[in-house]
Amino acid sequence: MRLALQLAELGRGFTRPNPMVGSVIVRNGRIVGVGYHKMAGLPHAERVALADSGERARGGTIYVTLEPCVHYGRTPPCADAIIEAGLKRAVIATLDPNPIVHGKGVKKLRDAGLDVTVGVLEQEAIELNEVFFKFMRTHKPFVALKLAMTLDGFIADSTGKSKWISNNASRRYVHKLRGEFDVIAVGVGTVIADDPMLNARDFYSPFQPHRLILDSSLRIPEDSKVVATAYEIPTIVVTTKSTIRPMREKAERLRKSGVTVWAVDSDENGLVDIEKLLEHAAGENIQSILFEGGSRVAGRLIRLGIIDKLYIFSSNRILGDGIAPFGGIKRAMDDAMDGFVLKHIEEFDGDVLKVYSKGG
Repeated sequence: MRLALQLAELGRGFTRPNPMVGSVIVRNGRIVGVGYHKMAGLPHAERVALADSGERARGGTIYVTLEPCVHYGRTPPCADAIIEAGLKRAVIATLDPNPIVHGKGVKKLRDAGLDVTVGVLEQEAIELNEVFFKFMRTHKPFVALKLAMTLDGFIADSTGKSKWISNNASRRYVHKLRGEFDVIAVGVGTVIADDPMLNARDFYSPFQPHRLILDSSLRIPEDSKVVATAYEIPTIVVTTKSTIRPMREKAERLRKSGVTVWAVDSDENGLVDIEKLLEHAAGENIQSILFEGGSRVAGRLIRLGIIDKLYIFSSNRILGDGIAPFGGIKRAMDDAMDGFVLKHIEEFDGDVLKVYSKGG
């Protein structure tokens, strides 16, 4: 099963909106076939492993990181292929959270006479597809926040300039990370201050994530890079319903430039209601969003308690003064916010990345 999980990982960034899945077929104590799901629309892991093993699969055991499907989508059901191949046993890491499949794949295999075991390395399999599991269970996007900060804890200098706190190696990793998410999101202040492209580059990415800008007052410059390239990379500007009426002409110009404009409810401060935004995004089948600051957006996300994963890059640079990462939050030590669990630490030429997940 560990090998199957390693194989599944090879599909990261390529399979969405499908989950990553790996499969290994064993007969008489020997591996006779392996496979993983390479991209949505291509054969699923089980079928790849069965093709790799051929007749050697008959009478063997299949290990798979996610419950085999039972429905016709862009590919035929995998449960049927397993039964037809004459396998005698199936070891499944975890049930599929998709209600179309959940429990049905296991039942079909058992009804066909296979010995089925479920739950081997289950937690690892769920964490591998944490985005897919959250979206299927809650119909809400998986929310991650990425911040780069100095050694003394600032995300920009006192003028708001943040280029460049992190080094080239860290930034290259961020471009890889972007390619794993459906949407990259920033506040309009970041667009005004830095005029970023917000794309995935410097490595091969199968998809360019959509770009989303939180812009409660529709201040986005019409000559910004994200607007100028909106026909090349899907770009969404999210404003409020109260803003869209008086700014109708600018909204129309943005649409003519290729920008999609969403208008959602305001929160109590007159800003885009982020929870309403996430509901709208889910309705558009957006499974994952990577927010990249700045301070006000990061502070709002923390206060709302909606961050599932936190990527914190710390450089060795010192400012002494600047902009704190979580704007609008001031608490005493006895009332400090917590709830995140450190999951991973990695170094990039002196920068340190710490990855935190929401505590259970």
